[in-house]
Amino acid sequence: MDEATIEKIIASCQTGTAVEIRDKAIILLLARLGLRAGDIWQLHLTDIDWNEGYLRVCGKSRRPDRLPLPQDVGDAILDYLEQARPPISEERLFVRVQPPFRPFSSSAEIAGIVARVFDRGAIEGVPTGAHAFRHSLATRMLRAGAGLESVGTILRHRSPATTAIYAKVDIPMLLKVAQEWPGDAA
Repeated sequence: MDEATIEKIIASCQTGTAVEIRDKAIILLLARLGLRAGDIWQLHLTDIDWNEGYLRVCGKSRRPDRLPLPQDVGDAILDYLEQARPPISEERLFVRVQPPFRPFSSSAEIAGIVARVFDRGAIEGVPTGAHAFRHSLATRMLRAGAGLESVGTILRHRSPATTAIYAKVDIPMLLKVAQEWPGDAA
């Protein structure tokens, strides 16, 4: 998804109900930080360092990483905490906003939220699922001139080979740097 599409999806997020406020915060985490659905599912209230502006994320490697908390993401999470999150003692950041107030049962519920946001916003013709935001962020960063190392840092990849997969997605950019095949075409 290009940047205009991402911004259209974010702009389509209403904030009239507790569910919409929660869902907007989740969409912003996906779009701005490229988090995996599992990363969001596992977030705890204590993972946010409001004073330093960081978010602690324990991804697939279970290794904690600190990511900068963009202003709009922080604002959306704060709106969720102040206006939509039920006043319960649960440590998980995102919970159901209707009884019974409990954490999501799995990261698959994040994908369901993405699908509902797309339905509510009449977003069509784009890849579905939470992971599409991660790929889109990586592709946009590469197109803007970021190196694979920078993209790998944001996406928290351990291996440069994992990040290199994202370079294969941008065919127009690859065509610009591809060299002519030496000799006659077979």
